[in-house]
Formats: sequence, structure tokens, C-alpha cells
Amino acid sequence: MRRQTYIFGSPPSVIGSAAVGGKLEGEGPLGGCFDKISDDPYMTADSFEKGESKLQKQALLHLLEKTGLTEQDIDLLFGGDLLNQCTGTTYGIRSFGIPFLGLYGACSTMAEGLIMAAAFTHAGYAECAAAVTSSHFCSAEKQYRFPLNYGGQRTPTSQWTATAGGAAAVSAKGTAPFIRGFAVGVIEDLGVTDAANMGAAMAPAAWSTVSAFFRDTGMSPASFDLVLTGDLGKVGSRLFCELAAREGVDVSENHCDCGTMLYDFEKQDVHAGGSGCGCCAAVICGHILPLLKVGRLKNVLFAATGALMSPTMSQQGETIPSISHAVWLSACPGKE
Repeated sequence: MRRQTYIFGSPPSVIGSAAVGGKLEGEGPLGGCFDKISDDPYMTADSFEKGESKLQKQALLHLLEKTGLTEQDIDLLFGGDLLNQCTGTTYGIRSFGIPFLGLYGACSTMAEGLIMAAAFTHAGYAECAAAVTSSHFCSAEKQYRFPLNYGGQRTPTSQWTATAGGAAAVSAKGTAPFIRGFAVGVIEDLGVTDAANMGAAMAPAAWSTVSAFFRDTGMSPASFDLVLTGDLGKVGSRLFCELAAREGVDVSENHCDCGTMLYDFEKQDVHAGGSGCGCCAAVICGHILPLLKVGRLKNVLFAATGALMSPTMSQQGETIPSISHAVWLSACPGKE
């Protein structure tokens, strides 16, 4: 059977992280975890797309400031976003002069970036690598659905694309938190065509990768403080647990989803929850990694999910293929 999971003998360390967000994200339950909140959706730029680039630049600048690193200290930068040709990233980080490898995994981009940064540093190809990503509600709505001034009504299954970004630096040497291993997902497509129901489209990919990790390692949900998906929202989270239960695995006790953590469902109208590259990036970089660093969490399996769709293909009646990549984050470098 094909192996999807890889465990590091000497796990790389996440030596720092930073998260930035918009006004709505700052008003949510995790508002205090952000390094910077911008009330202006344009980020003082003259378009939403340029604003997203500034958002991602801010994430990387805060990472450098918090870690004491300079641009020259980062050997490789892995980044991406939801915009066509990953322009949010390329225009945001072009002034840094850091060797760059662009990624596209939709909302799974943060997990993919962490995997690549960990693999390159562990192999000795880089002493320090960084992962960065972002999303923006307004730019995503314009690209994937309708311009905001269209005033279209959102369905109950729809999710709110987070205006947020996150960045993390990874080194072969350092202290907690550590990247103990990862699982690379396969593309899953169960025929969902509703672009307003990302949770249903991505849940099979999330369980496919998480179950592969458990199969390859012999571990179980009980091995982790959190089995953290992102961003399935309310609908996808329920389906994720149902898919696990069908195979006799109970993940409901310690499963959380970044899309249900970022916003307050009682006070904020985000329908089924949060989504976008920046949603799980902000939760991981602003909330989860700091908790692992101080030992309040011991082990987290982070399985970010992405819908690999395009507006053109959706308009042509295509289904929505999805992907999920899992990262084992730990407060300990080896056997506890």
C-alpha cells in the first residue's frame, strides 16, 4: 500500500509565527491572538487585491520582527493565496528578495507551506525556511462569486472568506513547537457541484488524509489534544465526523475546525463559518503554535483542506475536487 505519511527522525522547529487580520477577525473569539488588525479592508491601498498583498507583507514583516530574523536569514519562502496566479503573494513579497517557491493548495496552502519548509530544512537544503499565505473576503468574492455591490444572497451552507494572513519560520534547530511529521493528501471528488457548500466538498479529502495518517502511523485521535481541520465550517465538520464514524473511528471528542474557531456564531453573521487560506493560517500561527510553544497543547494534527476549483470550471458544470494535507505539530521532539 502506498505510503502517504512521513515522520522526521530529527523534527524541524517552528521558531516563530505571526498572524494579521481584518476588522471582523479582530472582533472574533481569537481577536487577541493577532499581531495586527486592520480596520480598513483596502489596507490603505486602492483595491482589495492590493490590500491583500499588503496583508501578506504585514504577516511576513511581523514574523521577522518577532523572531529577530532578517530577510537574508530566510533561505526559502513558500507562499500562495486564492487569487489567480497567486498574485496576492507575489506582489506582497516581491520587495523582500527572498528565494521564492509559489504554492497553490487553495485553503490547504498553510499546511502545504509548513510541509515544504520542514522538508527542505530537514534535508539540509535550507537552514531556515518560511511559509506565508493570506486571503481576503472582498477579493475572493469578486473572483469566485460576484462583486460585493451585486448584493447576492448567501446560502446557509456558505462560508465567510477570512481577511487574514499568517506566516511561520521553520529551522532544523530550535525549541518547541516541532513538526514531527506530515501526510500528503490525494485529490478527492465525490461529485459536489455547489460552490456555496465548500464544507461538503472538502470533508472527504480531510478524512482521507487523516485516516491515511492514522493507518500509516498506528496512531489514533486519542494520540492528539486536537485533530484540527481547516476550513470545513459547521457543515463540513459534521460530515468529517460522520465519515470517520463510518469507519469505526470517533474523532468527535477532540476535533475542532479553524472555520468554526475564528468567528462568534452568535454575534457574527458568517453562516457556516470561516474559510480561505488566511483562516487556518491565522488560527495556526496566532493561536495554536503559541499554545504548543508554552506546553498548553502537546500534540496537534493539523489537516488543512482546499477546494481545487476555478470559477470557469464551475460555470462549465464541473465538480469540485478537493485536497487535504496533514501536519503533526508537537511540543516534544520525540517520544514523550
